[in-house]
Amino acid sequence: MDNHDHEYWMQHALTLAQRAWEEGEVPVGAVLVLNGQAIGEGWNRPIGRHDPTAHAEMMALRQGGAVLQNYRLLNATLYVTLEPCVMCAGAMVHSRIARLVFGARDAKTGAAGSLLDVLAHPGMNHRVAVTEGVLAPACSALLSDFFRQRRQQQKALKDANRKRD
Repeated sequence: MDNHDHEYWMQHALTLAQRAWEEGEVPVGAVLVLNGQAIGEGWNRPIGRHDPTAHAEMMALRQGGAVLQNYRLLNATLYVTLEPCVMCAGAMVHSRIARLVFGARDAKTGAAGSLLDVLAHPGMNHRVAVTEGVLAPACSALLSDFFRQRRQQQKALKDANRKRD
């Protein structure tokens, strides 16, 4: 796959991330691709689903497993707008995907090289190849804009409560 393909699929993941934002979730999107076809997609939904495992990556991997009727997702590539957490990275190892492509790094919880590197840990029985930084500015901006808006909303709510008191 060339960089054009990576950008195409990351743009699709960004569209899914926007859906998460519209649902009040942290805007992260993921798409699972095999042989040039999307076989799974997801966006963050832990709040709406009351499910701490309903991350974009987990949703895409689950859907891909259902499509293939197999928990092994051999030769698949997962595109994600944000570097995955430990849970999602572990699921990628267990599913045996071939490659992870992500946009923005996550210094606080990233498990593909930022905080930890689960995907390349020498003790793991499967290694996932990683390509990072695809459309990183757009992925980072979406997250920054979301959290800026959230802080502004919280401040406005505090200010309104102060005026009532």
